[in-house]
Amino acid sequence: MNAAKQIMCNRWFYLGKQYNARSLVFSHGCQKKLFSTTRNRMTVMPAWVIDTYGGHDVLRFTRNASFPILNYPNEVVVQVHAAGLNPIDVSMRGGYGAASLSMKRDPLNLNQTGSEFPLVLGRDVSGVVMECGLDVKYFKEGDEVWAAIPPWKQGSLAEFVVLSANEVSHKPKSLSHSAAASLPYVAATAWSALVNTCGLTLENCAKKRILILGGSGGVGTFAIQMLKAWGGHVTVTCSQNAERLVTGLGADHVVDYSAGPVELALGTLEKFDVILDNVGGDTESWALGLLKPWSGAKYVTLVTPFLQNTDLLGVADGMMQTGITVASKALKHLCKGVHYRWGFFIPNGAALDDISEMVDAGKIRAVVEEEFPFSQVPQAFQKVEKGHARGKTVVQIIGGGGDHAGR
Repeated sequence: MNAAKQIMCNRWFYLGKQYNARSLVFSHGCQKKLFSTTRNRMTVMPAWVIDTYGGHDVLRFTRNASFPILNYPNEVVVQVHAAGLNPIDVSMRGGYGAASLSMKRDPLNLNQTGSEFPLVLGRDVSGVVMECGLDVKYFKEGDEVWAAIPPWKQGSLAEFVVLSANEVSHKPKSLSHSAAASLPYVAATAWSALVNTCGLTLENCAKKRILILGGSGGVGTFAIQMLKAWGGHVTVTCSQNAERLVTGLGADHVVDYSAGPVELALGTLEKFDVILDNVGGDTESWALGLLKPWSGAKYVTLVTPFLQNTDLLGVADGMMQTGITVASKALKHLCKGVHYRWGFFIPNGAALDDISEMVDAGKIRAVVEEEFPFSQVPQAFQKVEKGHARGKTVVQIIGGGGDHAGR
């Protein structure tokens, strides 16, 4: 049996076009097992999609988007109550990362180019579980959940979405769906950078000096709160009009980047144990000099050329170029006694479990800059595209004008 047939044999298929009294069939070799489910629903749903990569005009509302199905027994169907937008949604709309994400969706290259379309964007979701795969034990129908959706999957700007159970977590009880939808993607990104890459934890963060470059956006506002809850000393760069926001979240020291060369102002401060860079650009040329040398200090940037390399050079050459770049930079700075790292978003339901507890304990709050109804998704994208965020942009799917979207 060739690889393509093997993959097809290990997929879950829905029988029939309607979902009422439907059956699932799982086949492997010559054996078949039949499973039944009971939930009734339609085969299409409302969603905002793109049919090609491009600018603002490629966003299209449809009432006939394909209803998501359970392909694997560890998946759940979530009815979306609210969705959060992130800068990566704007970038993906323009084709950013298309080569790498296409490989992730279709590693054996079985589908035609453009098979990802119509593509639903949106990386944050808060909603209610509507159906669980047979291997899902941690969730049940009716559970309120939140999740950060991997960029290679269909997103949350739709009425329903399918996710792996290990990407999902129970929503904080203290938050509305709109507030909850502002956190998962930035929380998972910050967790990956600060916990997985820098090794910070509740136990070792106390008294560590951490610098956040670009602290008023989604990742920055979350990171400030998590690090302060763990006892860290947090310095933040932002513009003057965001100073009240970040100090209100707990930042110990704020440096206004619009008041003059920020590297000079930061250079007068005591050196740092960890730097989280949300800005990129030329910050690498001076930021690593702010770290404590020969003490295990780490610099991690979330602005990396990985996806850009694969877009420009192809997957193989792009990954090779990426490996050379990060290895040379890491070695260069290791010789100076500091660690250079790249940070990436990683879906992590278990981390969201911990974060949910912190939210309900009052240690982390949602920072929502603006909410839009489902009918105004294009306007929400325009808001994110302007930059200079002061928190997150959220779209209300249920109760947010969805019945009138596109009319």
